[in-house]
Amino acid sequence: MRKQTPKELGEFLVESKLITAENLGQALEIQKQKGGLLTQILVSLGHTNEQAIAQALTAHFGYPYLPLAGYEIDGEICKLIPENVCRQYGLIAVDRVGSLLTLAMSNPLNKQAIEDVEMITHLKAQVFVTTATDVSEAIKRSYKT
Repeated sequence: MRKQTPKELGEFLVESKLITAENLGQALEIQKQKGGLLTQILVSLGHTNEQAIAQALTAHFGYPYLPLAGYEIDGEICKLIPENVCRQYGLIAVDRVGSLLTLAMSNPLNKQAIEDVEMITHLKAQVFVTTATDVSEAIKRSYKT
């Protein structure tokens, strides 16, 4: 399986007319210099908003949307994935049924993140899309940082 690059997510956002090619170029340059998640950089620059990105990913790729505000996450479930991995990829584990792990991700197109989580947990990932802010807040609540 090939690795999803931030540029590919960016190109999807350009094709979806959520941002311009210039917006993408600016955000990728900032990401190259300072790091961070592409979607968060685009939002911080005011080029789009998290809900629009989540809705576009849901509509185009069919990922179900899972708002995490007020969602109670079992502490044992979220700890299946180290906090630094959750922050790096903008995701959090929210449920487990047998060998199926439910992930909420701000970028469900990141196949490398999914592969890494499956390797770490030895579980099959079921992906839901959410906003980067929802993931960040859920990580704060769940890991008590």
